[in-house]
Amino acid sequence: MRLNLVFSIAISMLGCVTAPSPSKAAASDLPTVEYVDLQRYIGHWYEIAALPQWFEEGCFGVQADYALRDDGKVSVVNTCYEGALDGPVKTANGVARVVDVQTNAKLAVSFFWPFEGDYWILDLADDYSYVLVGAPDRESLWILSRTPQLDETIIEALLTKAAALGFDVTQVRRMVQAE
Repeated sequence: MRLNLVFSIAISMLGCVTAPSPSKAAASDLPTVEYVDLQRYIGHWYEIAALPQWFEEGCFGVQADYALRDDGKVSVVNTCYEGALDGPVKTANGVARVVDVQTNAKLAVSFFWPFEGDYWILDLADDYSYVLVGAPDRESLWILSRTPQLDETIIEALLTKAAALGFDVTQVRRMVQAE
Protein backbone atom coordinates (compact mmCIF):
# COMPACT_ATOMS: atom_id res chain seq x y z
CA MET A 1 0.00 0.00 0.00
CA ARG A 2 2.76 2.43 0.95
CA LEU A 3 4.61 1.73 -2.32
CA ASN A 4 1.42 2.46 -4.28
CA LEU A 5 1.03 5.78 -2.49
CA VAL A 6 4.66 6.72 -3.09
CA PHE A 7 4.40 5.73 -6.76
CA SER A 8 1.19 7.75 -7.15
CA ILE A 9 2.71 10.83 -5.59
CA ALA A 10 5.85 10.42 -7.65
CA ILE A 11 3.88 10.08 -10.88
CA SER A 12 1.89 13.15 -9.94
CA MET A 13 5.05 15.19 -9.85
CA LEU A 14 5.32 14.61 -13.59
CA GLY A 15 2.68 17.30 -13.83
CA CYS A 16 4.74 19.98 -12.16
CA VAL A 17 5.31 22.51 -14.87
CA THR A 18 8.85 23.75 -15.30
CA ALA A 19 10.24 26.24 -17.73
CA PRO A 20 12.31 24.75 -20.54
CA SER A 21 16.00 25.49 -20.49
CA PRO A 22 17.18 28.11 -22.99
CA SER A 23 18.97 25.41 -25.00
CA LYS A 24 15.71 23.57 -25.64
CA ALA A 25 13.56 24.34 -28.64
CA ALA A 26 10.37 26.29 -28.02
CA ALA A 27 7.26 24.29 -27.20
CA SER A 28 5.58 25.68 -30.28
CA ASP A 29 8.32 24.00 -32.32
CA LEU A 30 7.31 20.54 -31.09
CA PRO A 31 5.08 19.06 -33.78
CA THR A 32 2.59 16.32 -32.99
CA VAL A 33 0.86 13.83 -35.24
CA GLU A 34 -2.00 15.20 -37.33
CA TYR A 35 -4.74 13.19 -35.63
CA VAL A 36 -5.20 10.49 -33.00
CA ASP A 37 -8.26 8.25 -32.96
CA LEU A 38 -8.70 7.84 -29.22
CA GLN A 39 -10.86 4.73 -29.73
CA ARG A 40 -7.87 3.05 -31.40
CA TYR A 41 -5.33 4.50 -28.96
CA ILE A 42 -6.89 3.19 -25.76
CA GLY A 43 -5.76 -0.15 -24.43
CA HIS A 44 -2.56 -1.68 -23.13
CA TRP A 45 0.95 -0.28 -23.81
CA TYR A 46 4.45 -1.38 -22.77
CA GLU A 47 7.21 1.13 -22.09
CA ILE A 48 10.12 0.28 -24.39
CA ALA A 49 12.42 3.23 -23.70
CA ALA A 50 12.23 6.59 -21.95
CA LEU A 51 14.13 9.51 -20.58
CA PRO A 52 14.74 8.67 -16.92
CA GLN A 53 12.12 9.94 -14.52
CA TRP A 54 12.73 9.81 -10.80
CA PHE A 55 9.31 8.26 -10.20
CA GLU A 56 10.31 5.26 -12.35
CA GLU A 57 13.60 4.66 -10.54
CA GLY A 58 13.93 0.99 -9.69
CA CYS A 59 10.99 0.08 -11.94
CA PHE A 60 10.89 -2.83 -14.36
CA GLY A 61 8.17 -3.85 -16.77
CA VAL A 62 6.47 -0.44 -16.84
CA GLN A 63 3.08 -0.62 -18.54
CA ALA A 64 0.13 1.69 -19.09
CA ASP A 65 -3.55 1.03 -19.62
CA TYR A 66 -5.82 3.68 -21.11
CA ALA A 67 -9.63 3.60 -21.22
CA LEU A 68 -12.17 6.15 -22.41
CA ARG A 69 -14.46 7.49 -19.73
CA ASP A 70 -18.07 8.60 -20.13
CA ASP A 71 -17.02 12.24 -19.64
CA GLY A 72 -14.65 12.11 -22.65
CA LYS A 73 -11.52 11.91 -20.54
CA VAL A 74 -9.12 8.98 -20.48
CA SER A 75 -8.43 6.91 -17.40
CA VAL A 76 -4.75 6.05 -16.99
CA VAL A 77 -3.37 3.17 -14.96
CA ASN A 78 0.43 2.94 -14.84
CA THR A 79 2.02 -0.19 -13.41
CA CYS A 80 5.57 -1.21 -12.69
CA TYR A 81 7.42 -3.88 -10.76
CA GLU A 82 9.83 -2.67 -8.13
CA GLY A 83 13.35 -4.01 -8.26
CA ALA A 84 12.73 -6.83 -10.76
CA LEU A 85 10.07 -8.24 -13.04
CA ASP A 86 8.91 -10.45 -10.17
CA GLY A 87 9.01 -7.61 -7.64
CA PRO A 88 6.10 -5.94 -5.89
CA VAL A 89 3.61 -4.19 -8.16
CA LYS A 90 3.30 -0.41 -7.98
CA THR A 91 0.24 1.21 -9.54
CA ALA A 92 -0.68 4.84 -10.18
CA ASN A 93 -4.14 5.90 -11.32
CA GLY A 94 -4.67 9.10 -13.25
CA VAL A 95 -6.86 10.93 -15.71
CA ALA A 96 -5.94 12.49 -19.03
CA ARG A 97 -7.86 15.19 -20.82
CA VAL A 98 -7.54 16.18 -24.44
CA VAL A 99 -6.05 19.67 -24.72
CA ASP A 100 -6.17 19.94 -28.52
CA VAL A 101 -9.57 18.65 -29.67
CA GLN A 102 -8.71 19.20 -33.34
CA THR A 103 -5.99 16.53 -33.29
CA ASN A 104 -6.39 14.65 -29.97
CA ALA A 105 -2.56 14.61 -30.04
CA LYS A 106 -2.03 16.88 -27.03
CA LEU A 107 -3.23 15.67 -23.67
CA ALA A 108 -2.69 16.68 -20.07
CA VAL A 109 -2.37 13.89 -17.52
CA SER A 110 -3.01 14.22 -13.81
CA PHE A 111 -2.20 11.66 -11.16
CA PHE A 112 -2.69 14.09 -8.31
CA TRP A 113 -5.01 17.07 -8.72
CA PRO A 114 -4.32 19.91 -9.53
CA PHE A 115 -0.99 18.97 -11.11
CA GLU A 116 -0.90 18.00 -14.78
CA GLY A 117 1.82 16.86 -17.13
CA ASP A 118 1.95 17.26 -20.90
CA TYR A 119 1.49 14.10 -22.97
CA TRP A 120 2.02 14.96 -26.62
CA ILE A 121 1.87 12.28 -29.29
CA LEU A 122 4.83 12.95 -31.57
CA ASP A 123 4.78 9.84 -33.75
CA LEU A 124 2.26 7.04 -34.07
CA ALA A 125 2.31 3.89 -36.18
CA ASP A 126 -0.46 3.71 -38.76
CA ASP A 127 -1.70 0.55 -37.07
CA TYR A 128 -1.32 2.07 -33.57
CA SER A 129 1.28 -0.55 -32.66
CA TYR A 130 3.84 1.93 -31.28
CA VAL A 131 3.99 5.57 -30.26
CA LEU A 132 6.50 8.28 -29.41
CA VAL A 133 5.26 10.53 -26.60
CA GLY A 134 6.97 13.62 -25.25
CA ALA A 135 6.51 16.91 -23.45
CA PRO A 136 7.22 20.34 -24.91
CA ASP A 137 9.90 21.03 -22.30
CA ARG A 138 11.81 18.05 -23.76
CA GLU A 139 12.32 16.58 -20.27
CA SER A 140 9.92 13.66 -20.75
CA LEU A 141 10.01 11.16 -23.60
CA TRP A 142 8.60 7.65 -23.97
CA ILE A 143 8.53 4.99 -26.64
CA LEU A 144 5.55 2.72 -26.06
CA SER A 145 4.51 -0.45 -27.86
CA ARG A 146 1.52 -2.77 -27.87
CA THR A 147 3.97 -5.64 -27.40
CA PRO A 148 6.71 -6.10 -24.76
CA GLN A 149 9.41 -5.92 -27.44
CA LEU A 150 9.77 -3.57 -30.42
CA ASP A 151 11.94 -3.99 -33.49
CA GLU A 152 15.29 -2.24 -33.03
CA THR A 153 15.01 -0.40 -36.37
CA ILE A 154 11.76 1.20 -35.20
CA ILE A 155 13.29 2.19 -31.87
CA GLU A 156 16.29 3.76 -33.62
CA ALA A 157 14.02 5.64 -36.05
CA LEU A 158 11.96 7.02 -33.17
CA LEU A 159 15.09 8.04 -31.25
CA THR A 160 16.43 9.77 -34.37
CA LYS A 161 13.18 11.69 -34.69
CA ALA A 162 13.24 12.60 -30.99
CA ALA A 163 16.81 13.90 -31.30
CA ALA A 164 15.80 16.02 -34.29
CA LEU A 165 12.98 17.45 -32.14
CA GLY A 166 15.44 18.55 -29.44
CA PHE A 167 15.31 15.66 -26.96
CA ASP A 168 18.56 14.45 -25.37
CA VAL A 169 18.33 10.84 -26.51
CA THR A 170 21.78 10.05 -25.11
CA GLN A 171 19.99 9.85 -21.73
CA VAL A 172 17.23 7.47 -22.88
CA ARG A 173 17.16 4.16 -21.03
CA ARG A 174 15.64 0.92 -22.22
CA MET A 175 12.95 -0.66 -20.10
CA VAL A 176 13.24 -4.32 -19.20
CA GLN A 177 10.02 -6.14 -20.10
CA ALA A 178 9.07 -9.79 -19.81
CA GLU A 179 9.18 -11.66 -23.10
